[in-house]
Amino acid sequence: MSNLEIKKKIDKLTSDLNDHNRRYYELDSPIISDTEYDILIRELQDLEAQYPDYKDSNSPTMRVGGRSLNKFGSVEHTVPMLSLANAMNVDELVNFDSQVRRLLGRENIEYIAEPKLDGLAVELIYENGVLTTASTRGDGVLGEDITQNVKTIQSLPLTLKDINNIPSLIELRGEVFIDFDDFTKLNRRQIDKKEKVFSNPRNLAAGSLRQLDPNIVLRRPLKIFCYGLGACKGWDFKTQIQLLETLPNWGIPVNKEIKSGLGVDFLIDYYDKGEQLRDRLPYDIDGVVFKVNSYSDQKKLGERSKSPRWAIAGKLRAQQATTTIENIIISVGRTGALTPVAKLNPVVVGGVTVSNATLHNQDEIDKKDIRLGDTVLIQRAGDVIPEVVKVVKEKRKLGSNKYIIPNECPVCNAGAFRHKGEAVVRCINSSCASQVKGRIEHFVSKSCMDIEGFGPQLIEQLVDQKLIMNISDIYSINKDQLSSLDRMAEKSAENIFNSIKKRKTILLWRFIHGLGIKNVGENTSKVLANHFQLLDNLMIANEEELIEVDEIGEITAKMIILFFSSDNNRQIIKKCIKSGLEFILSRPQKQSLLDQSFVFTGTLTQFSRSEAKKMVETYGGKCINSISAKVSYLVVGKNPGSKLAKAQSFQVSILTEKDFQDLINSQ
Repeated sequence: MSNLEIKKKIDKLTSDLNDHNRRYYELDSPIISDTEYDILIRELQDLEAQYPDYKDSNSPTMRVGGRSLNKFGSVEHTVPMLSLANAMNVDELVNFDSQVRRLLGRENIEYIAEPKLDGLAVELIYENGVLTTASTRGDGVLGEDITQNVKTIQSLPLTLKDINNIPSLIELRGEVFIDFDDFTKLNRRQIDKKEKVFSNPRNLAAGSLRQLDPNIVLRRPLKIFCYGLGACKGWDFKTQIQLLETLPNWGIPVNKEIKSGLGVDFLIDYYDKGEQLRDRLPYDIDGVVFKVNSYSDQKKLGERSKSPRWAIAGKLRAQQATTTIENIIISVGRTGALTPVAKLNPVVVGGVTVSNATLHNQDEIDKKDIRLGDTVLIQRAGDVIPEVVKVVKEKRKLGSNKYIIPNECPVCNAGAFRHKGEAVVRCINSSCASQVKGRIEHFVSKSCMDIEGFGPQLIEQLVDQKLIMNISDIYSINKDQLSSLDRMAEKSAENIFNSIKKRKTILLWRFIHGLGIKNVGENTSKVLANHFQLLDNLMIANEEELIEVDEIGEITAKMIILFFSSDNNRQIIKKCIKSGLEFILSRPQKQSLLDQSFVFTGTLTQFSRSEAKKMVETYGGKCINSISAKVSYLVVGKNPGSKLAKAQSFQVSILTEKDFQDLINSQ
């Protein structure tokens, strides 16, 4: 490129990034993902390094955050709130450690590692133990005065505990955020009130703190973790870990995922586990932060113009990205639900190439005004199906039309109808091939009959060739029919045939679950099997008998009766039994926890929910989801929700994870 072209490129990047900063920090309405922003800022940094004469004084590389808005007063930070340099991979972490060791002149540096929350950075000033000022990061030197709004955060003390043993002045840095459960609950309330839903927890947290009316903020479930220090008088902290261990004594919330360790191996190990950490945390993170532990070492290392040399952010793979909707197709599920699916221009999100995103239903499409050809921001968290967060309407093509779900099934051309009170449109033809395939796929799945090798591709062929039209046909299929299918070797056909035969003796609850009765999931199936003992007893039960069963409500009872009143369903069940299907009860070998019920809340670190459930059921106990006076135990993990207070009001026994393990081990 010529010098003129280079200058134009730098000017364009500067202008674009300043606009993106304004949208992100001031308007809370970004139109590109964090990863795309990181790529642009890195490109500008590289060009400015090569051609410093063309660097604009207003370059975003000289800034930390967005400008303060005029609607709040300004607060000057005594110690600038710098941002962090980013490490995009392990090599850059190695380089960071190498530089720290070189500048300090020694090996094996002690580091502190913590999750990098995707919220809003704030500074809190406590004078003589009283919270007097709270402000946003702003541009790193001047922030917005948000004291009244921060005071609404329930977990943050307005006066420090142990008032006689505190600094006369302490400035703390922290991150305000909203966790996933609270965000979902708040959006549900918004939908119920027919009000605008929020796009993501980060923007909601930022927007909440910028509300002029603190009464609105009070209704927002804001939380905070503190992690850093500004000015401090009357107390001498030697290390970062000393600060983080002291703050909880004063009532200040601190992240419990913070670790300390020596050298570059510790950095790499924590960074490599970052993706797993993100998947299990109840709030959003976009990276992990590493800091040199010693404050005297931090002082020696010093700062660059906008970031400290003693800290770095290890960026995780993006879970949001922008792309375009190439097409919208309709997927038909086992219940006949017509679900719109966006076919996307493939894009990498969270390390996975995404080409489809669910659009849920017509209400969701209308609410977000999603149209064919739109540029959209999509997100993926854990194993959740990617979804559209928002439409980037600034990039919408002229002449686009609103998308309406058709009123006929795209698979069988039968009519499709939306029942009153339901959000979904459903195909009215129960013999629709897509519904048949969905019902069979559910029946053979791991949580139901668990027939090995009976995957979606096999089901597709069997239904398309009319070899199977309902679940009972599975038991009449023979090896020759299986081996005649495409890409089906004789050995594979024999393995599948043996898998079917092996599952002819099955736990009763698995068969009940496999029937696909509306509102009857795995746990309800177990409750029904244990109560009625025989399938015949369940099939003839009336509404009164069903409601008497623990955890069966009126709606579920009606769904069960409706299912078994169908002649077609009864004939299919009869045919399954005639084919040699036999049921056994899931009676546990040990009964020491019989009639004991357990509820779990918070993030479990010693075992997963499914592992805990197996432990309870092994000894005859049961796991349920809601708290009542009948619950025997509430097992509390990290960051428990509202269930804890409710359990205490009912005087339910509270167990830590260790208490729970001790209880199980004593059986």
